Amino acid sequence: MANLKEIRLRIASVVSTRQITAAMKMVAAAKLKKAQDAIVNFRPYAQKMQEIMLNVATAAGNEDDNVYAEDRDHQQVLIVAITSNRGLCGAFNSNVIKEAMRLAETHYGELLPQGKVWFTAIGKKAHDALKQRRLPIEDSIPDIFDRLTYENAAAIAQQLMDAFTEGQYDSIDIVYNRFINAASQRVVIQHFLPLLPPEDPAPNAGQKKIYTDYIYEPDKSFIINELIPQNLRMLLYQALLDSVASEHGARMTSMHQATDNASQLISDLTLQYNKERQASITNELVEIVGGAEAQVR
Repeated sequence: MANLKEIRLRIASVVSTRQITAAMKMVAAAKLKKAQDAIVNFRPYAQKMQEIMLNVATAAGNEDDNVYAEDRDHQQVLIVAITSNRGLCGAFNSNVIKEAMRLAETHYGELLPQGKVWFTAIGKKAHDALKQRRLPIEDSIPDIFDRLTYENAAAIAQQLMDAFTEGQYDSIDIVYNRFINAASQRVVIQHFLPLLPPEDPAPNAGQKKIYTDYIYEPDKSFIINELIPQNLRMLLYQALLDSVASEHGARMTSMHQATDNASQLISDLTLQYNKERQASITNELVEIVGGAEAQVR
């Protein structure tokens, strides 16, 4: 009977856990809808901005001095890792940390042992993981997700741009989860600074895409100097929106799997409980019949 009591307690514990995971799944699903709408509605603007920047940069060539396109020898590198502040979202956070470490070890392998690769942690989980690995953390920004707005994201992007133009860093990369759908996220590396020359996306070999040139007012230099910072702010804001939507999608999927596992475990424990109970009743009947036969004799 003691065994039956232990099984009953375990069933009750798993039932309670299933209620929690089911509730967390519903909360994540509600938050996912809002975050998904935000990134889906923002992407057309971001894509059009990227298209305009590609056209302008291609038409401008090298005639304009651009502080954001200054190509330097990599002496100081900054990697921005975007994670969440909370766990219970599967491999969402660990994938970003692994990719950031892979980037540091493969692309900046000579600088990493010299302490010239720095990290900015956006999200508490990134800060904890980097601190555990004793890596140099330039900045930690855990509170951006409490009130994610374009203005707050633009302020962070401006800090990164200032650090590059002032020569504090020669290259800046962003590692984050790009939202695909509720059940799928992909870790990507977004090169932030310096600006790279546009690649020719020719559809067929031997063909070049014709880029649109513009009539500039007041002048080309002014427009470029206005568009480039705007585009960089937009890139970081898009990365943050992608990360938020990916987090809620990963948490919803993780909690759905946890709820299903709990249901299966409850089913297995209930079957085990019934078997143990049946065996206990059978043993009691055997004892009763044996005692009755002994009295008759």
